[in-house]
Formats: sequence, structure tokens, C-alpha cells
Amino acid sequence: MKIAIIGQGGHSKVIRDLISFNQHDQIIAYLDDKITDFYQRDNIYFGPIFYAEFLKNMFHDLKLFIAIGHNQTRKAIVNRLQFPAENYITLIHKTAIVSPSSKIGHGSILMAHSTVNADSLIGEHTIINTSSVVEHDSRVGDFVHISPNATLTGSVQVEDGVHIGAGATVIPNLTIGEWSVIGAGATVIDSIPASSIAVGVPARVKNKHMTEGV
Repeated sequence: MKIAIIGQGGHSKVIRDLISFNQHDQIIAYLDDKITDFYQRDNIYFGPIFYAEFLKNMFHDLKLFIAIGHNQTRKAIVNRLQFPAENYITLIHKTAIVSPSSKIGHGSILMAHSTVNADSLIGEHTIINTSSVVEHDSRVGDFVHISPNATLTGSVQVEDGVHIGAGATVIPNLTIGEWSVIGAGATVIDSIPASSIAVGVPARVKNKHMTEGV
């Protein structure tokens, strides 16, 4: 499969390595607006993001992946390109554990040693990062980032745009409102309202934050 990666920061390096494990997949382009010209080097294209349309017309089997960790930026790019969901590839590391009863949306990724257990649902363009756990019957929305070693215990509802910090834990049956941020190492024992920042053990809402552009 031919893949164009959007974004050329640290997160895209991890995506590149993950794709390299599958000999049937080939990265044919890196697109990032910090690249001002469109050119080809070593059989790989480089250019601004708007060249995605050009490449899609050139390679009809092309799949895209947005390799950017910032949730709002991923959403802004999806809205900008206006491509159908099926144009985005879903990536699952070979060491990830994925229940056959779970569902993973287009453009999402499960990193090394992550776990998605029974009857869980992962939305589109969501990152389940290294060694994180999504337990049974949880619902994770679109444009979410579950950071390394974070744990969502059973039946947790994580709405769109949420960022769960590294090593955080959310106890069962709670809801994390859309575009909220849970601090690294936090233990969440109560549901968190939308657009909130919650930190600490137990986690407490520190303040509300703006979600401009979402």
C-alpha cells in the first residue's frame, strides 16, 4: 500500500518506523507546510499539505496518515482536505493487542504494546500511544490522544479531542468531556466537564481552556 504521511515532526518518526515493519506498505510522500517546495528525492515526494490532492490523483490507491500529535491540528487538517474517511489508513503496531470485538476508526493508530479490549470503540484520527490501555466497553471519540502508559478502565467515555496525559488513570464508568486535558499521572475519580484541564491525584479541574478552531 502506498502511504503519504502528513507531518514531519517527532510523531511522524514513530509512524515511519511502524510502517516499516510491514513490507507490503510503502511511504511515498511526506507533506508538511514547513516544506515550501514540491520535489522528489530518493523516490519520495516532499511538499506542502495541499499537494495531497495532487498525489491522490497520481496514485489512486494512495492512503493518507496525519502523523501529528496535537489533536486540534489533526482535526484542522482533516477539515481542510475534505477527503472521505476511507482515504485515511488505520495503523496497528504488530505488538498491540486488539480485541476482535472492538472497532478502530479511520486514520487512527495503536502504538507498540497498547491494548484495546472487548467491545471498545476507538474513533477516527485518534492516537492510542505506547503501552496505553483501553479497557472493555470504553468509547473513545475522534481526534483523541491517549498518551503512553495511560489507562482507561472499563466503560469509560472519552469525548472528541480529549488529551489523556502520560501515566494517567481513569476509573470505570466516567466521562471525560470533549476537548479536555487530563494531566500526566492524574487519577480521575469523577467525570470531567468539557474543555477542562484536570490534574493531580485525585484529579481536580484546574481551569477551563479555550478550544479555538474546533
